[in-house]
Amino acid sequence: MPEWLVLTLAMLAACAVVVLITVIRHGAASEDEDPDETPDVIEYMTMWIGVVYAIVLGLAIAGVWEGRGAAEDHVQAEAVALHEVSERVRVYPADARDRIREDVNAYVGHVVNTEWKTMADKGEVTERGAQLLEKLRQDVTDYEPANDFEAQAYQPLVDQVAAADAARTARTNAMGATMPGVVWFGLIAGAVITIGMVLALQIRRTPRELILAGLFSALIAFLLFLIWDFDAPYSRGITASAEPFLNLFPGIKG
Repeated sequence: MPEWLVLTLAMLAACAVVVLITVIRHGAASEDEDPDETPDVIEYMTMWIGVVYAIVLGLAIAGVWEGRGAAEDHVQAEAVALHEVSERVRVYPADARDRIREDVNAYVGHVVNTEWKTMADKGEVTERGAQLLEKLRQDVTDYEPANDFEAQAYQPLVDQVAAADAARTARTNAMGATMPGVVWFGLIAGAVITIGMVLALQIRRTPRELILAGLFSALIAFLLFLIWDFDAPYSRGITASAEPFLNLFPGIKG
């Protein structure tokens, strides 16, 4: 099911539940009930609960957005390091240069065309990707420089391969959800309490109040969905993409 459809259904369901509860409670209320007699303490508590919950939602959104930004940085760092390897190796003899560049292209092609889909579907990297990167490392480190000029390029090449490996490891570690289960419990419980306190204000069954209550609940549903969507930066709707690889290696087709 497309994620936009899931979001739409969640927002509609939140609106429907709030409106249904309001209508049912209004029908079950006694005839002498006066909505204007809501105690001031309830209005005060509702205001502060809403403020606190808004702060919690803001912190959660900031946290998952930061995680998504870090995931994009890992991809960028990995692509740049591999591109540097491919460029710096030009000082090597043709056979060594071509072999190392073939290793780089094979790894990038696997990441873009195979591993990225595996990350999205299964939340893990492939063993083949690790093998291709290890082969690149071996070809770079096993080469014996023939002169001082090649020797000067050797260590930077080794460092760039290490940087690519570190970025791959960081990418692997960033694939899982960043929000602990207890935080999700607090977010969902806070949503229920916040909307429940709005209902406790004894809103009337007028179109204006029902629309506002529905929009309020739909907004909370949207923000919770946004947090959930950002929580897995490589496998859900608004994901970190493999665009840095495609930009630096235009010969690789995604």
